[in-house]
Amino acid sequence: MNDLAPGQVLPSEAALGEQFRASRVTIRKALEILRDEGLVESRQGFGWMVAATPFAQPLDELVPIERQLEQSGQRPERKIIDFHFRDAPSHVLPVLGQRVLEVRRLNLVDGAPFAVVIVWCREDLGRDLSHSQLTESSFYDVLAIQPKRAVQSIGADLMSESDAALLGVPKLTAALVVRRTTYGASNDPLLMSNLIFPGHLTEFVAELETSIGEQSRLRLLGAPAPSSATGTERA
Repeated sequence: MNDLAPGQVLPSEAALGEQFRASRVTIRKALEILRDEGLVESRQGFGWMVAATPFAQPLDELVPIERQLEQSGQRPERKIIDFHFRDAPSHVLPVLGQRVLEVRRLNLVDGAPFAVVIVWCREDLGRDLSHSQLTESSFYDVLAIQPKRAVQSIGADLMSESDAALLGVPKLTAALVVRRTTYGASNDPLLMSNLIFPGHLTEFVAELETSIGEQSRLRLLGAPAPSSATGTERA
């Protein structure tokens, strides 16, 4: 168990039986003992996995997720899967224009897959960016225009086969999907992004306060934009 990362999905009971030359009944009993000790857990659609506490992502500040992970004592890492200019996808075209830089990456935590991230960047902003820059830094750290605010939605979806393979989970696994548009100080859109998390690895936390007599930091879509940044993690 020491070689397995929190949240890592274990081989099937049948595969474990072949590996250890044991019956499925014996494997199931061993896994149940480990579950009682708090070392593994089982979830429908996943099977057995190493027990893990979901990483809580606050929604009250616009900062890179890597910074949040580092502050919690974990080791974040980026692996660029794809980096190229292309015609904008249909949902990106009306916001960012005809041509965009598309970057697809795998985010890891302590060496284990954590999220698949796809970012579309305006062509004029992406021309001066390199593969190596975006391996080491977030878009927000290297863009020529400083991001000011972001609008995002968080929903549930089923993971594609390709994303599931990158994240080491079964296909059609339940995922938390963050869809975000990032704006500069002049309210011009800079980036669009999709962040795909296995549902058991993270959760989003917001502290809510009444807005009587003061402006609320979190707002409903369609409400006037506040003067300060809408909280979320950076791309």
